[in-house]
Amino acid sequence: MKAGRWVEVGRVVCEEVPRPTAGEGEILVRTAYTSICGSDLHSVYGGAPPPSVPAGYPGHESVGEVVESRCPGFEPGDRVLTVPHFVDGRCMAEYQALPGSACVRLPGSAPLSQLLMAQQLGTVIFALRRHPLDLVGRDVAVIGQGSAGAFFTFLLKRAGAARVLVSDKSPARLAYARQLGADLAVDANEGDFAAAVAGATGGRGAGLVVEAVGSRETFPLSLELAASHATVLWFGLPEGAEDYPFSFREFFAKFLTAYAISGTQGEPGLESFRYAVRLIADGAIDVTPLLSHMLPIDEVEKAYRIAHDRTDNALKVSIRF
Repeated sequence: MKAGRWVEVGRVVCEEVPRPTAGEGEILVRTAYTSICGSDLHSVYGGAPPPSVPAGYPGHESVGEVVESRCPGFEPGDRVLTVPHFVDGRCMAEYQALPGSACVRLPGSAPLSQLLMAQQLGTVIFALRRHPLDLVGRDVAVIGQGSAGAFFTFLLKRAGAARVLVSDKSPARLAYARQLGADLAVDANEGDFAAAVAGATGGRGAGLVVEAVGSRETFPLSLELAASHATVLWFGLPEGAEDYPFSFREFFAKFLTAYAISGTQGEPGLESFRYAVRLIADGAIDVTPLLSHMLPIDEVEKAYRIAHDRTDNALKVSIRF
């Protein structure tokens, strides 16, 4: 089979490797589509790979069809969303064997390419469910409008936020954010997001700030945007191995509450992923603008470059098999 493999800093290649077999409690999935996540980019461009990288890694967002099942509840022909933990992901491969507990059966009513977006959407749903907030009538700010940031924009507006204020460096991403309900979309290449949020809120700041990038550049901004007694959600995966600068004085003076989220894959019943599937299948959210780039597995190296450099108005870069 064909599979992508991380071989050196900034480089993922396509290889011919043996096809896996399903073990007890596992299913063998023929992958249809897989997407490149921001966490994958942090790994590939953040340092050298470990000594032994398995075929298909990194990759933890995919959809496909079951071809063999040794797990009750799954049959050949079932369409599934695969949601393995990031470190266990082998999704950048034509076939993958994984536990049934890391898969969600999919309805037949929506294209697989669209249902692929349920993995990222599910993680955002989980982040908001873990610490429920009363958002009705409150101003919120979201730093970054990649797929995760865009889904925060959609869900926060849906939850009753008065205004959703967002920023990104990509005009294409900002356009999609407006489609999802963003009230203010600031191009970080040209505008001062902190000043824009202050102006929009009469100097108060946002009652909820979501940092959906995870970069050293944007992390300090999350405190600057926050109003007194606000909540800050650090969702983006940290880049590199060094600690980030943090103003505890500002955090303390504003009486802030902050939390980070991971581990959606361990949620009992994978309910957040299942809800994400329903939102997409029922047409509650249009994810088609995210499907900006779909390249064959043979061009996986090019796909990573596009995703990393955000060239050609890239929103979400995916691989087809």
